[in-house]
This record gives sequence, C-alpha cells and structure tokens, in this order.
Amino acid sequence: MKTISRREEQILIAIWNLKESAYLLAIKNHLSKIMETDWSVGAIHKPLMKLEKEGLVESYLGEATAKRGGRSKKIYQVSKLGLDALKTIKKEHDVLWAKFPAIKKV
Repeated sequence: MKTISRREEQILIAIWNLKESAYLLAIKNHLSKIMETDWSVGAIHKPLMKLEKEGLVESYLGEATAKRGGRSKKIYQVSKLGLDALKTIKKEHDVLWAKFPAIKKV
C-alpha cells in the first residue's frame, strides 16, 4: 500500500462516514465539526484530487437540482483500494496504540 498523509486518511474516513452525501462542502463541514477546527475547501480539495488520482476515491455526478441552478454535485466514494488502505491504517494504529504505555494523571 502506498503511504497516505494523516489529512488524506481523515478525508477518506469522512467520505466513508458520509456515504452518498460525500461532496466537497459536506466533507469540509463534517471534518470541521468533528475535528472542532475550521477546514478550508482548499485543505480538502487538493488531497481529494490526489486520492482520486491514486484510485483510493472514485467520484460521480449526482442529480442536478434547481437549488444549485441546475448543476450537479460531484459525489465521492471510497474505492475498494481506499477501503483496503483504511483497514491497513486502522490495523497499524491499533498495534501502535496497544503498545503505548498508559498515561498517568498528574
């Protein structure tokens, strides 16, 4: 598996959680809310394009809506390769954290 950044990992997880609602602004809002920090569109767009180029994410156009002036949303989904990457990352994190000594309260 090719190594991905922490940010790319967070974006993949957000897409997985959002399912068919995973479009750019929804991903931004989801990450901003759960990470309790404001994510910019650019902080998501560039890594998202890289993930798609590498085959970890796929996209398709959703239905055009009057609310969007007849435009479609680009919806993202985690590919099989992306899901395999997330599983590997989760396994690695679990192994590392299992070896982490307990932190004592000060």
